Amino acid sequence: MANLPNRRSPHHRGIKRARKVKILATLGPASRDKETIAKLLKAGADAFRVNMSHGDHETHRETIANIRAVEKDLMRPVAVLCDLQGPKLRVGQFEGGKAFIRHGAHFTLDRNPEPGNDERVCLPHPELFGLLEKGQRLLIDDGKLRLVVLRAEPDAILCSAEVGGQISDRKGVNIPDAIVPVPALTEKDRRDLAFAVKEGADWIGLSFVQRPEDVAEARRLMGGHGALMAKIEKPAAVESLNEIIELSDGIMVARGDLGVELNPEEVPPIQKRIIEITRGHGKPVVVATQMLESMITSPSPTRAEVSDVANAVYDGADAVMLSAETAAGQWPVEAVTIMDRIASQVEGDSTYNARVHLAQTPPDATTADALSASCATIADTLPIEGIIVFTGSGGSARRVARERPAAPMLVLTPSQKTARRLALLWGAHTVSTRDIGSFEEMIAKGKRMALRHGFGAGGSRLVTLAGVPFGVPGSTNLLHVVTLTGNELDTPK
Repeated sequence: MANLPNRRSPHHRGIKRARKVKILATLGPASRDKETIAKLLKAGADAFRVNMSHGDHETHRETIANIRAVEKDLMRPVAVLCDLQGPKLRVGQFEGGKAFIRHGAHFTLDRNPEPGNDERVCLPHPELFGLLEKGQRLLIDDGKLRLVVLRAEPDAILCSAEVGGQISDRKGVNIPDAIVPVPALTEKDRRDLAFAVKEGADWIGLSFVQRPEDVAEARRLMGGHGALMAKIEKPAAVESLNEIIELSDGIMVARGDLGVELNPEEVPPIQKRIIEITRGHGKPVVVATQMLESMITSPSPTRAEVSDVANAVYDGADAVMLSAETAAGQWPVEAVTIMDRIASQVEGDSTYNARVHLAQTPPDATTADALSASCATIADTLPIEGIIVFTGSGGSARRVARERPAAPMLVLTPSQKTARRLALLWGAHTVSTRDIGSFEEMIAKGKRMALRHGFGAGGSRLVTLAGVPFGVPGSTNLLHVVTLTGNELDTPK
C-alpha cells in the first residue's frame, strides 16, 4: 500500500509475523532448553509439539515450563500441543534379535510367545486373529516388509511375503485393510492425557483415530480442558472424515502412517481433500511428517521438500509441522528459518491469493458467518491494512480465517487460553487483553492495539468485527470500518 500522510512508526509489542501460515515445531533433546526455544520462536515457530511417545512426564513438565517462560519473555501467545502415542501393533522377538523373510516365502504370525525365526514370530495381539481375512495385507516396519494373508486361523495367520527382507524385534505392524478393534487411547495415553490437561496443554493430539467414537472418548476424558486435534493417519479415518472433523477442534494430516497404509500416489490428493474439508468446517488443519526430513542431518533441504512445504501453503493449510528436524536434528533453528522463508515466499507470490481460494468455503446461513465473509470481501475490495476481531472463544477468528482474507488479522481476546489456542490459526496475530464493555471502548481499544502491534499507522483503514452484547459467546453481529489517525496511543487506556 502506498505511503499515506501523518503516519507514525508502529510501536510493536511481542513478535509479529508477516506470514499467515503457522509453524508447529516439535521439541526434543535438541531443542527443549529455554535458549533454543527462544531461538525457534524468533526464527518463526508459532507453536510447539511435545511428543508423548518419547521421554517421561518430568521431562515434559520441564519442557512446557520452558515454553511458558519464553512465551512470557517474548510477549507472544504460544500453543503447546501434547501429542499422544496411541496404540502400536508390534511383532514379538526373534532368536538373535532378527530374522530374514525371503521374497515369496510363507511366514506365520502366531500366538506362541517363543522367539521367532525365518518362518514364524509371535503376534502378541490376540484381537487380530479373529479379524484378518484372506487377501488382507500386513505392513511391517513402516511398510518395508509386505505380507498378504493366505489363511487366518484362531491361533495362526499364514502369510505370503509379497515383499521380504530383514525383520527384527518389536517392529511395528500396520493393517490397512481392516478397522483394528483396539481403542485409540491406551492406558499410557490416558495417563499422558491427564498429565497434559493438568499441565495446561492447549491442544491434545489424538493418534490412531479410526472412528468418530475415538474422538468422542478423548473429549470426554479431557473434560472441557484444551482443544482436540484428531490425527488422520488411517484409511478408516478418511472414510469418516466429516464426522471426525465435526467432533474435533482441529485436524492433523499425519502422513507417516497414512503413507504406509495407502499407496504413495494416493496421499497427495487425500491431503488436499482433508485440507479443503477441514477449512470448510472453519477449523485449523496442520500438515505434518517428513516436510524437511533431510534437515535432520543436513543444513539445507532438498528441492522436493521445499516444494512439499510450498504446496501445503498454497493449499491453504493453517500450519506446517516439523518433527525430528527440530526435536533431534542437528539444525533445528535452521529448519524453522527455512520453513519460514518458504512460507513467506509462497505468500508473496502474485498467484497465491487465487490458489489459496481454489477451495470453496461458503459461509453457513448465520449472521456470524455472513459478517466474517464480509470482512474478507471488504479487505479484498478496499485498501484495508488489518481485520480486528474481538472474541472470547475464538469462534469469530476461526470464521474469518476460513475465508483466507488478504489483510492480516489482529485477534483481541480476554482469554489467555484462547490466545494460545489460536496460535495455530491461519493469519491470526493474537493478543490477550482486557475485555470491553461498550461500542466506544471497542473502537478505541481496537485502534490503540492496531497501532501498538504494527497493524497500520495514521490514515490506515481497518475492519472491526465483534458481538453485542460484549462478552457473550456466539453473538458476533457487528462489523465496522475505522480509520486510524495515528494519535490513538496518546489517548488514555
